[in-house]
Amino acid sequence: MPKMKTNRAAAKRFKVTGSGRIRRSKGGLNHCMQEKSKKRLRRLRKNDMVDSAMEKRVKLLLPYG
Repeated sequence: MPKMKTNRAAAKRFKVTGSGRIRRSKGGLNHCMQEKSKKRLRRLRKNDMVDSAMEKRVKLLLPYG
């Protein structure tokens, strides 16, 4: 059987943690930063986990993740 292909767009956006969960970065940090509060910008810098409902779909895109 041939090797499975990793979806490159997903590989750039998601990382698999040691426990097998999927980490993602939060959106909203590209422009219009002056209008957002400093507290909000600090929170957006942190990483978040992919929701359990979406986790299976993301794992299909990352077969070797």
